[in-house]
Amino acid sequence: MEKSDIGIIGLAVMGENLARNMERHGFRVSVYNRTAPGEEHVVERFIEHYGTWRRFTPTRSIAELAESVARPRKIMMMVKAGSAVDELIGQLLPHLNRGDVIIDGGNSSFIDTDRRVKELADKGIYFVGTGISGGEEGALNGPSIMPGGAPQAWPLVKDILQSIAAKLPDGTPCCAWIGPGGAGHFVKTVHNGIEYGDMQLISEAYSLLKRQERLSSEAIHRTFNDWNRGELNSFLIEITARIVNFKEKDGGYLLDRILDVAGQKGTGKWSAIAAMDENDPLTLITEAVYARMLSALKSQREQASSLFPPSPVGIHKTGNEAIRDALYAAKLVSYAQGFSLLRQASLRYGWQLDYGTIAQIWREGCIIRSAFLSKITEAYRQNPELENLLFDDFFRNKITESATAWRSVVANGMLSGIPLPCMSAALSYFDGLRTGDSAANLIQAQRDYFGAHTFERTDAPRGQFFHNDWTGKGGDTTSGSYNV
Repeated sequence: MEKSDIGIIGLAVMGENLARNMERHGFRVSVYNRTAPGEEHVVERFIEHYGTWRRFTPTRSIAELAESVARPRKIMMMVKAGSAVDELIGQLLPHLNRGDVIIDGGNSSFIDTDRRVKELADKGIYFVGTGISGGEEGALNGPSIMPGGAPQAWPLVKDILQSIAAKLPDGTPCCAWIGPGGAGHFVKTVHNGIEYGDMQLISEAYSLLKRQERLSSEAIHRTFNDWNRGELNSFLIEITARIVNFKEKDGGYLLDRILDVAGQKGTGKWSAIAAMDENDPLTLITEAVYARMLSALKSQREQASSLFPPSPVGIHKTGNEAIRDALYAAKLVSYAQGFSLLRQASLRYGWQLDYGTIAQIWREGCIIRSAFLSKITEAYRQNPELENLLFDDFFRNKITESATAWRSVVANGMLSGIPLPCMSAALSYFDGLRTGDSAANLIQAQRDYFGAHTFERTDAPRGQFFHNDWTGKGGDTTSGSYNV
C-alpha cells in the first residue's frame, strides 16, 4: 500500500477540511478519529463523503495510522487543547521513530507547546505548535498558518503547510515559520484576542444601529455592506452584512432568533493573561473577553433588566457632587464584581465561603475597609444565595440614584479627553448586566458562520444547539464546545 505524506487525527470541522485541502493539493492523507460515544463511524462517514477515488487512507487505530505514513512521519493532531493533546502524544510515541514530527494544529496554550517541544526533543521527536486561522472555509480553501516549535521540523512540513495556506495576490503563502518553542501558538493566541475585540466592536456597532438608530435589519444589512466597500473592508464586516440579512423559510430573520449568549474556547482569555504577564495594557481585548462572560449570565441579565429602569435621556449632571456620585456607583460595582468572583470560585472548589463574614472582617484593618461593607454583610445575611450584590435593595437603590450623574461624568470625561478606564468599564458592566437581550447573538452567529460553533435559539429549550449553513456551501460537521 502506498504510504501517506501526512496523517491527521481528529475529523471535526477543522481536521476534516484540512485533510480535504491537503488531498486536493496532491498529498496522500491518512485519517483517524478517536472513538467516542457517537463517533464510532466518523472515519467511515468521511471516506463515504469525500474519499471515493481520492488519496485518503482510512485508519482505525493509532498504530495503523503511524504505520500508514511515510518516514519521517508527519502526524497532525486536530483535537481540543489541554490534557487531550498530552494523552494523544503518549499514545503516539510508541509508534514513532526519531526524526518524526508531531504537529498540534489546535488552539493550545503556548506555554504547553513550549513544554512539549522540550519534552519531545529529548525523545528525538520534533514537535510543532501550529496556529491555524480561517475557520471552516479557510481550512478547506486556504487558511493562515502560524507554525513554531522545533526548527528542525520546518523543512519537513514546509511544503505541505505552505501548499494548503491562503495566498497573497502575488502568490506568497500566508504561512511562515514563526519561531522556536511556543511562538506559533502565542501568535495565534494574540490573533484570537484581536478577533475577540473585533467581533465585540462589531456587535456594539450593530447594537447602536438597531437600538439607538432604530434601523431595520435590511437597513443594517445595507449599512454593513456600504462599510465593507470602504476602509472598514474585512471578513467579519462582510459576513456580518450577510448574517443580519439571513432569513429562515418563514421569512423571519434568523439573527433575531439566536440566543444572545456568546461562547468562547479560552484563547481570548489567554491573551488577557499573557498581557498581564508582560505588563502590557490589553484593555479592549480584555473587555471583549469579559463581555462574552457577561453574555453567558443570561438569567442574571434578565433579572437585572427587571430591577433597573431605563436610563433617562438628555439629563446631564456636572460638578463635584456628580463626580462623587459617579465614584460611589463605580465603587459599588467594584465590590459587586469582587464578591461575584468569590461566589464563582466557592461554587467551583466547594469552599462554602461565608460572604457576609468576609465583608465583616474587611471592615477594619484592611486596605479596602469602607462604610458600606456593613451593607454587604447585611445583604448576604438576608440572602446567602445572592447572585450579585447589585440585586440587593440597598445597592440597587444607590446605583439607580447615582446613574444619571455617573453617565454624565463618564461622558464628559471622554469628551474632554480624560481617561476614565475604571469608571467607564464599571458603567459598561452595569449596562451589560441590565441588558436582558444583548447583541451577543451576533457574535454567536459569526462564530457559527466561520467555525460551525453552533448556537442556541430563543424559540428552543436551553442546551439545545443548532448549526446553520449560512453560505449554502458548508458541511454538516460542527465544532465541539469546550473551555480551555
